[in-house]
Order: sequence, then C-alpha cells, then structure tokens
Amino acid sequence: MTVTHPVRRSPRTFGVEEEMILLEPDTLAPVDVAEDVIAEIADVEATVGWVESEFLKAQLEFASPVLCEGDAAERVVREFRRALGGAADRRGLVPASIGTPFGRGVSSVAGGDRYARFVDELGAIRPDHRIQGLHVHVGIGSREEGVRVMRALRPWLAPLIALTANSPCFEGADTGFASWRTIVGRRFTTASVPPIFADAADYERRVRALVGIGTTLDTASIYWMMRLAERYPTVELRAFDAQLSADETVAAALLSRALVEVAAAGQLPHHEASAHAELVDGAVWHAARHGLEGELVDPTTAELAPAWSVIDRMLELVAPALAAAGDEERVRAVIERTRAEGNGAVRQRAALADGRPAVARLLRSTFTA
Repeated sequence: MTVTHPVRRSPRTFGVEEEMILLEPDTLAPVDVAEDVIAEIADVEATVGWVESEFLKAQLEFASPVLCEGDAAERVVREFRRALGGAADRRGLVPASIGTPFGRGVSSVAGGDRYARFVDELGAIRPDHRIQGLHVHVGIGSREEGVRVMRALRPWLAPLIALTANSPCFEGADTGFASWRTIVGRRFTTASVPPIFADAADYERRVRALVGIGTTLDTASIYWMMRLAERYPTVELRAFDAQLSADETVAAALLSRALVEVAAAGQLPHHEASAHAELVDGAVWHAARHGLEGELVDPTTAELAPAWSVIDRMLELVAPALAAAGDEERVRAVIERTRAEGNGAVRQRAALADGRPAVARLLRSTFTA
C-alpha cells in the first residue's frame, strides 16, 4: 500500500543553474570569450549568485543562491541576465539561453585535467557536445526521501521535456526535434532517465560502481536527467533545456519544487507500465522529437494522449503544492503563454522563418527584459 503524507505548507528551498553560450551575431556560432565576460560581471556574485566557466570556452554557468520564493528567483535570474546581456552587447555578441547553438563552429574546451580526460573519453562525440541546460535543485529531508521522489518522478520527466524544449537547431539547420540537446545527451555513459533504486544505499552503491566507466570520471559525472546532488541536500532535475526567458526558468524551477513536494507526499500517481524502462525511455525520445506539437505518453495511463492534456493533468496534480507555496499564478501565467505562443523550440523556429537576424533579436531580447 502506498503511504501518503499531507503536502507541506512550508515550501522547500530550491536553486537554479543556468548554462549560457555566447554567439557571433551573423553566423550564431560560438565565440570563446566566456572567461573575459565572467571577469567583467564578477561583481554580480555579491548580490545574485555565482558565475563560473563551463565545459566550453564559449559557455558560462550561473548558479543562484538557495531560494525560497519565486520573487527572489526572478530577481536574481533577471539581474544576472541583464549583466550578461550588457557584457555581450559591449562585445557585439549574442548571449543565448538555448539548449543547442544554431550556428556551425566548435568551441574550444576550457582548461583543466578533468575536462581533458573527459574529452579524451568522448572521442568523436566531442564536436557535438555543445549543449546548455537548466538544472533545478529542490531541497529534500534525506537521501531516502530523494530516492522515493526520483522513483515517482521518472514517468513525468518526458512531459517536462516537452513543455520546456528549446533546442530545435544545430549545425546551422533545423533538426526536426524540439529538444536536440536531449538527443545529444543520450550519448553519455549515464544518460536519460535514471533507473529505479530500492533505497539510498542502493543508489550510492550503484553510482559508485559506475565511477571509472566511460565518461563517469567521478560521482559528479553522473548525467542522468535526475540525480541526488553530491554537495547539497537536494534532488537535482537536469531534464530541462536552458530556457529562453527568465520567467520560463523560474516557472520550471517552481513547477519542479511542486512536483517534488507532491512526489514526497506520495501523491504523484502513474500507471505501473509507464515506469517500465523501455516505455519511460521511449517517452523521453518522443517528447524530445515532438515537444508539445502532438502526443505524449500519459504517465497516468501509459498511453499516448494529446500533449496539452498530459500537461494539464500534471498541473492538476501539483496545483495544491503550487497554491500552498504561493506559486500557482506565476507558473500558470507562463504555461498559458506557452500554450498560446509555443515553447522555446516553437518560438525559435518562428524567428528562423524570418532569417538569422530575427533569431539573434529573439535571443538578445531575453537578456534585456
């Protein structure tokens, strides 16, 4: 029998990590100046969070402080984006919060022995490793609770990918996928949806067994779409493409918090078959391919259903948690805009129909709002 617990009224803490890439405005290809940009905007760390280098010299990552409220999250994300937008503009570049860059061109890898080992292991995969994600940390009471949450969330990762898909283009062309980043990420040693773990000890034992195999250089190199964080008492959701706008980033984080809350309370249902490894993995591929334009696997029935009916079902399930945290209006506003205008993938394609300058304008606009 499933044990349920009431949804708490005291909201869990959360945090966001946004990966960005700097692009040349005409070709939209990566430009290796992240180190200089990070040095210029270092003063934002005093007020909004941390800005660090990433795998590529054209990339950087923003990590928020521990957050409790949506207003605080929106403030720090917007302030960081304004600072980055200004630094990019002064260099004549386009800052981009997208899952994959549009233009051709391979960025150089940042320095360090760890990255050098990683590159050596990637082999021919390395040139395609130009991906940017949004990672959301949500506080958990224990690693045992984290494992239970991960188990419940597995079938719901595909709808989250569809809702937030924002990487339709790569190597100067439309890939036909809503989230090409999801497909590229499936090439890692640990990729896609994590397996089911019996408990925290089982999780730790199986993660440690992977270290040294392929690209799993250490426990921080576990690249499942969801994992227990090593340095923080959080479950980390890694399924999201980097989001076009600040409010989409915040909405994804608040929706993640609500899903974790409901999952921890034992109130996030799914059909038994929807958790089967082959179906949950197939559902992820399908969501990455079609986004919100078609059907998704409904976790409550394990069958295909119109994408928006699945999203609406998810919202119905988390509505009490969103309301208890005061987040419902903010999240619903973003989702209703997505329903009307499309997710990032749809909006990028619409801009691309008017040419690359329109894509550049779209990307820039999300750093000045």
